[in-house]
Amino acid sequence: MDEENIDDLKQSYIDDNVDENIENSDEKESVTESIEELKAKNKELEEKFLRANAEFVNMQRRLEKQKADSIAYATQSFARDLLSVIDSLDLSIKNEEISLEDLKNGINITVDQFNKVFERAGITEIECEGEFDPNFHEAVIKVESEDKKSGEIVQVLQKGYKIKDRVLRAAMVSVAK
Repeated sequence: MDEENIDDLKQSYIDDNVDENIENSDEKESVTESIEELKAKNKELEEKFLRANAEFVNMQRRLEKQKADSIAYATQSFARDLLSVIDSLDLSIKNEEISLEDLKNGINITVDQFNKVFERAGITEIECEGEFDPNFHEAVIKVESEDKKSGEIVQVLQKGYKIKDRVLRAAMVSVAK
């Protein structure tokens, strides 16, 4: 090989390496840019996540407070309705010259007021006619009865009440043997 060929080979080798280095440099630059873009996107997503998480925590706190307030003030409407009943009883007590008949009428009016308050609150009296039902009745005593069949309610000893479909207090009854 002559010297000219050697110089051509050297130049060719240098050109190839320079081109390769330039390509590698472009790739490195491209990869570096991609990494920087991904880092920026990651940071953005992390910030979004932190904001969303903070909003979620705040919403949980608000819901817990609303729940606590609802529990604390659930009876407010019912209690307000009972105030008129208490007012009626107070008036009856303060009246010193009340006849027995007027007292009975006042008590009946007060009972009616209680029943209206109960009705608005969804509280109803448990039916105590016919067959004994352990879901609503509590058998206090079993008695002999000529006109009732075994297992039928003979007498109500204490009224029972339910709110919507839930028993507040079972009716205490006597049941035929």
